[in-house]
Amino acid sequence: MLYFVATPIGNLEDFSFRAVDVLKNCDVIACEDTRHSKILLDHYGIKAKTIAYHKFNENTSADGIIALLKQSKNVAVVSDAGMPVISDPGNILAKKLIEQNIKFTIVPGANAGLSALVLSGFDATKFAFFGFLSEKTKELKNQLQDIKNFNGTKILYSSKYNINKDLANLYSTLGAVNVAIVSEITKMHENVIFATLPFELADPKGEFVLVVETTPQTSETPTEKEIIVELKRLAKTCDKNDAIKQIKDKYKLTKSYVYNLYERNKNNL
Repeated sequence: MLYFVATPIGNLEDFSFRAVDVLKNCDVIACEDTRHSKILLDHYGIKAKTIAYHKFNENTSADGIIALLKQSKNVAVVSDAGMPVISDPGNILAKKLIEQNIKFTIVPGANAGLSALVLSGFDATKFAFFGFLSEKTKELKNQLQDIKNFNGTKILYSSKYNINKDLANLYSTLGAVNVAIVSEITKMHENVIFATLPFELADPKGEFVLVVETTPQTSETPTEKEIIVELKRLAKTCDKNDAIKQIKDKYKLTKSYVYNLYERNKNNL
């Protein structure tokens, strides 16, 4: 059997009796980072053999894991924290297992996205997970459009290197929405910052979950001064045509109106 096993996202005590039992009885544990997983495994006295299974060797390692299963070995897959597959390695393996009609199961547990949603207090009746925002311009543009089109609470992951850039991109797409910036979940210094965009973190550290609250679309037309301020902000992250289109669509204005406003103020953008 192949087990996808969720691991603690901060507090080592957030590990089920079943998870410990499964790992103790597996022949091999495939780890995103064997050195990182060793801390958890040593804590629970788990001695099974470990192998590396990460995003850089995911394809070839998936084939190796399947070969072990065909030798009647029991294999567990763990990521550094949380549920494998969810913004972590495992998706390729799961697809290959299904294609080859090989059974697998999960041992559920901690998940940063859902935990942050609860901590935010935002509407949890309808939500979507968008993972990490892409570093590639075209992919990022498509992601932001998907986020904008979803009418519900949005959950994203971010790192200390990208958090302020991600907040800026969300502001340019969604406007002045409320966000919960969650970090250190289940740890001693667990923290939730509630803010309205635009917002910037000073000296960010660690990993973050961003929870974006749903707000009804406003039909109120902003003043020319407010539009110019928004065009100036957009000009830092996108080209002229895209900035004009975003403002036009957001406030249901004519393209010619926004274009003329842009041209009259382009020296100050």
